Amino acid sequence: MMYFSRWKTAGILAVCLLGILVCLPNLLPRSAFPSWLPARQVNLGLDLRGGSYLLLEVDTTALLRERLESMVEGARRGLTQANPRIGYTNLRAEAPERRVSFRLTNPAQRDAAIRIMRDLGLEVSLGAGQTASDLDVQANADGLVTATVTEPGLRARAGNAVEQSIEIVRRRIDETGVADALIARQGANRILVQLPGLEDPNRIKQLLGRTARMTFHLLDDTANVTAPAPPPGVMFLNGEQEGQRYAVRRRVEVDGANLSDARAGQDGRSGEWVVNFTFDSIGTRRFADVTRQNVGRPFAIVLDEKVITAPVIREPITAGRGQISGNFNVRSANDLAVLLRAGALPAPLTVIEERTVGPELGADAIRAGIISLTAGALFVFLYMGLAYGLFGWFANVALLINIILVMSCLSLLEATLTLPGIAGIVLTLGTALDANILINERIREEVQNGRSPLNAMEAGYARASGTIMDSNLTNLIAMGCLYAFGSGPVKGFAVTVAIGTIVQMWTATVLTRLLMMWWYRTTRPKELPVLQRPGLSLLGRLARPLFRIFPDGTRIRFMKGAKIGLLTSAILSSASIAGAFWPGLEKGIDFKGGIVMELRTPGPADLGSLRGAASGLNLGDVGVQQFGDASTVLLRMPAPDDEAQVQPVVNRVRTALEAASPGLRVLRVEAVGNRVSDELFLGGMIALGLSLLAMLLYIWFRFEWQFAIAAIATLVLDTTKTIGFMVLFQLEFNLTTIAAILTVIGFSANDKVVVFDRMRENLRKFKQMPLEELTDLSINETMNRSLGTSMTLLLSALPLAIFGGDALSGFAWVMVFGIVVSASSSVFIAAPIVLYSGRNRLRRPEKADAKAGAAPPATPA
Repeated sequence: MMYFSRWKTAGILAVCLLGILVCLPNLLPRSAFPSWLPARQVNLGLDLRGGSYLLLEVDTTALLRERLESMVEGARRGLTQANPRIGYTNLRAEAPERRVSFRLTNPAQRDAAIRIMRDLGLEVSLGAGQTASDLDVQANADGLVTATVTEPGLRARAGNAVEQSIEIVRRRIDETGVADALIARQGANRILVQLPGLEDPNRIKQLLGRTARMTFHLLDDTANVTAPAPPPGVMFLNGEQEGQRYAVRRRVEVDGANLSDARAGQDGRSGEWVVNFTFDSIGTRRFADVTRQNVGRPFAIVLDEKVITAPVIREPITAGRGQISGNFNVRSANDLAVLLRAGALPAPLTVIEERTVGPELGADAIRAGIISLTAGALFVFLYMGLAYGLFGWFANVALLINIILVMSCLSLLEATLTLPGIAGIVLTLGTALDANILINERIREEVQNGRSPLNAMEAGYARASGTIMDSNLTNLIAMGCLYAFGSGPVKGFAVTVAIGTIVQMWTATVLTRLLMMWWYRTTRPKELPVLQRPGLSLLGRLARPLFRIFPDGTRIRFMKGAKIGLLTSAILSSASIAGAFWPGLEKGIDFKGGIVMELRTPGPADLGSLRGAASGLNLGDVGVQQFGDASTVLLRMPAPDDEAQVQPVVNRVRTALEAASPGLRVLRVEAVGNRVSDELFLGGMIALGLSLLAMLLYIWFRFEWQFAIAAIATLVLDTTKTIGFMVLFQLEFNLTTIAAILTVIGFSANDKVVVFDRMRENLRKFKQMPLEELTDLSINETMNRSLGTSMTLLLSALPLAIFGGDALSGFAWVMVFGIVVSASSSVFIAAPIVLYSGRNRLRRPEKADAKAGAAPPATPA
């Protein structure tokens, strides 16, 4: 096992060198590389470089409404123009039933009416090359005719609308010049838009929120616009000026989809800003026909159900060009031109979730992340070097390569690095050393058992490999569940930790073994530097462990306190569950919805003035508090019930606050609708539940059922106590803390697996030792490994809590508490459960022999 051929050594070094080369492009700007060079880089997330995250939802109800309205208009035209004319009454659209219905005055004309309604159907694809109409037309003997939009037809229309909306959104954003925008479909009817580096997303939100469907209609001169309802075939629409109302015929004479270009410009006579447009060949012909046939009549230009202008046709317009005038300025004229060039959305888009971070806050986040990463790396490196000597320094070299390989993997994926992603790298510093600690403790144990240096190294790696695999797979299970049900940056955290876990298994078991083998071949030592030796030189002392967290040769009877441990845990977990209901968890915006704005004023903030300005809008209970220094303020308020009103509310609050405090800057905006928050909360709970279930099945598969039950029961108790800690200190319960809890679950399962693996090994080794003594022996043997891994995790998590800033402080403190709870629960909860549940199964009473001397001498792990 300790032999490395030349090709194997070359392969290991090639992987390390390749990782370094792949990482190097991240040190230079992308513009520094020629276009032909495939240099891949890690992208900075919005929370690091600033920008906006928008989740848009396509209003499928508007699609159905539009489809039904077009069916009503088509039915009216078809029935009245039929020869002979078909009489009908009560023609109406019924949205809940997705149908249009009417009653024939002469039931004998039923077949003709059915043909007319079926002609209104559209072909939709059913898959496998099959198509069908999107209408199901029925008629009964009484003359009632119904045309129902089918479910496949509605799904196909919604799917096409989402795909078309994505393309139109992309065109609109490209027209504004925003670089590196990410636009992707999410779910059935949602679109994810990420706009890095965008300081003020209001203009983009306004552009994306407008349907921008432009149509040309004739006005109905005979209709009374003061009537409560329009006559058939007519709709009442408002104009640009207050009080303006027009009677517009529903028939679309020319559709804006036939525009080929639209540009902002100034009218040569009046100097006002206008939008000049040009039709394609179809639009030009249709526009010429309409204007030729209706000279002297008003012709309305309608944009999103509002009449922009309604000029009288003076003469036929055959050139295919026109002009839209109104109360435009340079920005509004350019925005309308952008909308018309990009095309109309097939259905309205609603911003149901927004997360905006200013570049100033992003720079602070980068600084906090670098400080946390540097401090965590320094603490962990020193601990490993001082606690394990030369082999600890080898582990540090492997850890450095591990970080480089993680960054190279993220670069190859062109992943987006977020603040939670940096937290994942920091935690990798702690978890990556777990395998090295296991190996070093095993080698130390084999040396104390009298093996030669080479045999001790071989046995140490061989015996630790199974435990390393088991413990890391439990962590991957937790990260897999988090990725499957997480959202946004939390997915990035899961990916980073998962990549780090996989890479560290390679660096710990392969790279450190190569380093040890090089050292052994060079020095040919008579003993390995794993035991403390007094009287050595300074260099000799640094090559050996300087301290042990847990003394060697201990025989502590942990199981004497088993009942007290279980009772204490039950009381604490019960109190935590009660606290989760009252006073309850402090849910963050992810899980309860609402609007959060972080603001910075030029001088010390006047909280009363800002609170009064926001409360005066009557938008619900508004909370305003100082956040950090005296000039930074955090505002919280509930989200409106109607998700379509979330963005208008954000804009109203922003305007009111800027008026109350001139010079105010908005550093961060988070707006989450109630429906989205419910979905995020459900996803988080499913991730927790599935991770526990997956670990139960895995441990059950790898160990006896007693170990699986003990592990899951302990993980549930650890989770409840962690929730109790959050209730006690009022830490926000959000997606980030869900990630922390799942990381704690992964580490806790990891720790239990190590103890269980040693218990199973000792069950085979000491067949007559009483189970209680065997449990104590296994805990004593693995205590240094458990405390060592806990220490490396604590040393990496504490800098996050201290330097990570407000965004990660809750995450880090949950991690710190969870590490302490998990380490103690392995001894006082998991082991006692195995003891009591397996007393008659893992060790039969008749085989137990409590004779003096039955227990072997204790050997440290």
